[in-house]
Amino acid sequence: MSDILLDIKNLHAKVGDKEILKGVDLTIRKGEIHAVMGPNGAGKSTLSSVLTGKPLYEVTEGSIEFLGQDLLAMSPEERSWAGLFMSFQYPIEIPGVTITNFMKTALTAKRKALGLEPLKAGDFLKLMKEKMAFVQMRPEFAKREVNVGFSGGEKKRNEIFQMAMLDPTLAILDETDSGLDVDALKIVADGVNSLHTPEKSAIIITHYQKLLEYVVPDVVHVLKAGKIVKTAGRELVDMIEKDGFDQF
Repeated sequence: MSDILLDIKNLHAKVGDKEILKGVDLTIRKGEIHAVMGPNGAGKSTLSSVLTGKPLYEVTEGSIEFLGQDLLAMSPEERSWAGLFMSFQYPIEIPGVTITNFMKTALTAKRKALGLEPLKAGDFLKLMKEKMAFVQMRPEFAKREVNVGFSGGEKKRNEIFQMAMLDPTLAILDETDSGLDVDALKIVADGVNSLHTPEKSAIIITHYQKLLEYVVPDVVHVLKAGKIVKTAGRELVDMIEKDGFDQF
């Protein structure tokens, strides 16, 4: 059985008339953590949006397979149920929907898609309590509306809580470290590291190297002008820190 989790070949994508991805090739195996770095406008967030099925982005060429399935033929919901998760750079607010109801709906939908019964109320609340404690979220947040009135750090913490609850096979962190202080950064990193197993992988999309001090990537890619122009190990982060992206 193949150990390839995600296989992207010659991916081209555009928004409106503007081509942003211009032939991306990327293979992620089970258990690997990949970092995708690059300057503003390189196409990093476009890549994550295409993977999760954001309708604004049109794939014009290429293919993406996730666990051997054609990812591009799947709806955003089906991608989530199959084990894909994205933590957003700018998490949205959902007025009128509590975190408890939001997570119960999401988890029940995923379990149904996998042929599993919904968790009993007591088991669900126990799981929520455990995962909230893990990301150091106060219990009263369970009753709050999703991200409404949250600070930037609280929103990011809520994203990692959602990731812990849904237990994805492939987690995509789209500049989740943006604007975080060191304490919040460590919580994000602890979440990623603790959920990482030999069967599960992560893509960390970032401008900066700070998060990568806490979550050590197996593979680092530089995305520039819509293409991956350099791939190497953790040492590539140090090269970028020293001489920037202009060297590539």
